[in-house]
Amino acid sequence: MESILYPFVAKFNEYLSNYILVFMLVGIGVWYSFKTKFVQIRCFKEGIRNLFGEINIFDKSHPHSMTSFQALSTAIAAQVGTGNIVGASGAILIGGPGAIFWMWVIAFFGMATIYAEATLALKTRIIDNDGRIKGGPVYYITTAFKGKFGKFLAVFFAIAIILALGFMGCMVQSNSIACCMETAFGIKPFVMGIILVIVCGIIFIGGVKRLALVVEKIVPFMALFFIIGGLIILSARLKYIPETFYMIFKYAFMPQAILGGSFGYALKQAISQGAKRGLFSNEAGMGSTPHAHALASVKDPHTQGTVAMIGVFVDTFVILTLNALIVISTLYTKDGPLFNGYTEAVMNILNKTNLVQTAFGTIFGNSIGAIFVAICLFFFAFSTILSWNLFGKVNVTYLFGKKHPKIAEFIYMIIALSFIMMGSLISSDFVWELTDMFNNLMVIPNVIALFALTGVVVKIAHLKNIEKKNN
Repeated sequence: MESILYPFVAKFNEYLSNYILVFMLVGIGVWYSFKTKFVQIRCFKEGIRNLFGEINIFDKSHPHSMTSFQALSTAIAAQVGTGNIVGASGAILIGGPGAIFWMWVIAFFGMATIYAEATLALKTRIIDNDGRIKGGPVYYITTAFKGKFGKFLAVFFAIAIILALGFMGCMVQSNSIACCMETAFGIKPFVMGIILVIVCGIIFIGGVKRLALVVEKIVPFMALFFIIGGLIILSARLKYIPETFYMIFKYAFMPQAILGGSFGYALKQAISQGAKRGLFSNEAGMGSTPHAHALASVKDPHTQGTVAMIGVFVDTFVILTLNALIVISTLYTKDGPLFNGYTEAVMNILNKTNLVQTAFGTIFGNSIGAIFVAICLFFFAFSTILSWNLFGKVNVTYLFGKKHPKIAEFIYMIIALSFIMMGSLISSDFVWELTDMFNNLMVIPNVIALFALTGVVVKIAHLKNIEKKNN
């Protein structure tokens, strides 16, 4: 059955991502950039100020909410995953260094999209009698479209995200952890799986409050750890940094010079790889991170919208860009194996999985480089599991938890932990493709609702702009 379905699912994913989703996600980013008068520029400083103004002790009066910083940490935990290392490396390898330029472009417009998602998540969230906060795309989808159509889109989204992130997504993340821990430290996958299930189970049982307290500590640490290691590499390759930036801009528009083939084919590869990897790295428009932002204990939707933009900035312009600079400055410059183009023979040795390990190994040595990347991948993937599980749980509650939410959430947790254990033991390309397929499908109802609710977002953004002028 798997051998029959795999080619179909892979082709379906390729068609969706290349010809539908890229245009939908880029389109919504450009749309909201102009509609909000480039909120990502106007309110960037405000977002930084709102973020650091909310680094405080957990709000005791709202046990089911998060501070603005905790909500952002949860969102970044979902955004900064293995895709920032493996995905970015794949984009560079297939699309050339110029793919990074297109990732920057996508992220710039994606900051406007994530602003819209966060403000709508806050605007449409529901607080029940027990003080539990319910928010996310299913709630603004049903706000945008009343009746059966809205319910259909919401249910479609909920099922897709539960399968994509809550189950299969956590499975592939645990597989990444198990593989890198075995390679770097010799830890058996079965042992790593048991450790993950126990630790994740303890956090899941603690609910929103415990998850928030964990991710607000993990995310800054993992980002700082990767940044320090990355800066050490770049300091050793300092003389190649100007050349690295030159290649990013040059090969964004002349990719055939390094990829070979025709100009049209090479340019298509550079743009499509940069766009696809960029979009699915920062998750703007996908409908995942609004679940975290909906839980923020803030004064108004605009405040969290500006903070959400910082998440995309950190994901792409800091973490992903640092990773790209490391790879390009060590492997694509004059003494690197990929300098002046490369053939299929080279790509059989260097692939998206080991490209970063090879890059770090040029300075740290192969052994230490592999260990450093393994530690980074562990924290990136582990924090992603925590956030994705929360996003899935919100939608399980929406579908099955109207009468008995705790029972629905408990059953969901057991199934999710089972997938985490299975992921540590087995690796399946088919599961990866299925994860991508449901990931792709959840974008469609989310973007449709974002377009439909443009007026709500624009009103929030413009009202805040007017208030600033009056003050």
